[in-house]
Amino acid sequence: MATIANMVDHSTAQSFENLKKPRYILLFSGKRKCGKDFITDILHTRLGDHKSVIIKLSGPIKTYWSKNADLDLDKLLDASEYKEKYRHEMAKWSESIRKKDNGYFCRAAIDMYNACDKPIWIVSDTRRKTDIQWFKENYIDLCKTIRIITKPEIRQQRGWKFVPGIDDAETECDLDDFNSWDLQIENNNNDIETVLKHILKLIN
Repeated sequence: MATIANMVDHSTAQSFENLKKPRYILLFSGKRKCGKDFITDILHTRLGDHKSVIIKLSGPIKTYWSKNADLDLDKLLDASEYKEKYRHEMAKWSESIRKKDNGYFCRAAIDMYNACDKPIWIVSDTRRKTDIQWFKENYIDLCKTIRIITKPEIRQQRGWKFVPGIDDAETECDLDDFNSWDLQIENNNNDIETVLKHILKLIN
């Protein structure tokens, strides 16, 4: 594997204080197969490219992993089973980086997705309290936290199976006891219009 310095451009270490700030940052969280990507993709389409951008905190991790292990980046970034083969290794490696700098991948993702010129940031994969803490400390009063809740049986219908070392690890469980959500919404019956209605109320 290459060194961490080769993962993303060194500019991720820069201060974000002087960059243009968005109007809103929507921090989405939820268990695997709860529908986060589905919801955030439709929300982004509804808002438009000129107004919003999807930021995946896992984007820089998967980019690094694909380059150094000769993997298909597109498959790693989507919701396919392909990424599940490498999820444990990627999570373990990324944790070693976060222990040194818990905002590293937040900054790297903002840089990777050229987010700074868009008024609404849709962070589709918030997984840790430190992710929320970093955004709230660096973008005071701009963040809205959203928890997507889906019944286990519905998640199973979407292909979820419990995997030891993943579903009981920090990446899936760290926000289980977080209780300061701006919005908690169920995504069980595929009523996407109701889901979007509640989300859009946060930014209107």
